[in-house]
Amino acid sequence: MHYVVVDLEWNQAMSSKSSVFNKLPIHLSGEIIEIGAVKLNDDMTPGEEFTIDVKPVYFRQMHYKVKNITGFDKERLSAGESFPDALQKFREWCGDGVTFLTWGNDDQRVMEQNIIIHDLDWDWINEWINLQLIYNVQNGLDKNQKSLASAMEHYEIEQTRVAHDALGDAYNTALVASHLDMAEGLRHYDEAGQILAARMPNYKPKGESQEPNFLLHEVYDGFLTKNAAFDDPRVLHFSCPACGRELEGNKWVNQGDQRYMNLFTCEEHGSFLVRARFKKLAEDGSWVANRLVYEADEEMQDFYRQKATQARRRSRGRSGRRGRDARQAQPQESSNE
Repeated sequence: MHYVVVDLEWNQAMSSKSSVFNKLPIHLSGEIIEIGAVKLNDDMTPGEEFTIDVKPVYFRQMHYKVKNITGFDKERLSAGESFPDALQKFREWCGDGVTFLTWGNDDQRVMEQNIIIHDLDWDWINEWINLQLIYNVQNGLDKNQKSLASAMEHYEIEQTRVAHDALGDAYNTALVASHLDMAEGLRHYDEAGQILAARMPNYKPKGESQEPNFLLHEVYDGFLTKNAAFDDPRVLHFSCPACGRELEGNKWVNQGDQRYMNLFTCEEHGSFLVRARFKKLAEDGSWVANRLVYEADEEMQDFYRQKATQARRRSRGRSGRRGRDARQAQPQESSNE
């Protein structure tokens, strides 16, 4: 077995309601436009490198946000190889018995979605390790996600590669991996989630906790407005953690204080409560979206339904008051006419 650090760049649909989704068997979070990877040597230092551009077939128009972040233009986009050819070259370069290391879970999710829509073999690509978990465990942190840039700063790693470039980010991730005790991290990887949950400020052992532990915590930043954050597919849409199927949600319920929740249900794997929290940063005025995912038991489902019902009643009440106020504001007929 050997280790490959992989990073992906992907394009997004111009709209979450785009008709292109009608052509797909699953909801596609992003279509891969670049694969970057670095093999780790036996001493866990960066070794051989791989990079390839991929030409999209579904999200062919470059999303302005992706263009600003990655620098991809339509000329570079059109010059890429087809995803099946790019994946085959990547597989040949990786070899057999490979375990993929990523920073976060997004790359695994998007890679699997792209393989599904192209109906390709993925038996060889089923071993994934999220280095964020190992980094957090070994640095006394909790479940909250930390950026790759913050990990590089922690280890005083100089930024010599371009950020938001697949190979550049893979190389920087490999440098962070070289500062971790990978043998120890891999040995306790299955326990990492529990270890990190126990470090959360409000954590209580199972049986004592009034607030259930979440399955997933995702952070997305750099939005100009809250509406832009809420419209981002990564916040708005949700796929089943077990089977990857895009799930139909109910309505987002406003809980106040920039907090919202929704209930998504998979026929095979049950229901999930998704909470989105938004915060405006004082330093630059941009918005950050935090998304927490819980496995929803009956109590949590009842809680959602109760809050959704209250929200509908408030909405009807406001509509009724507006009608009464409008009628009261009409001039009264004079009895002297």
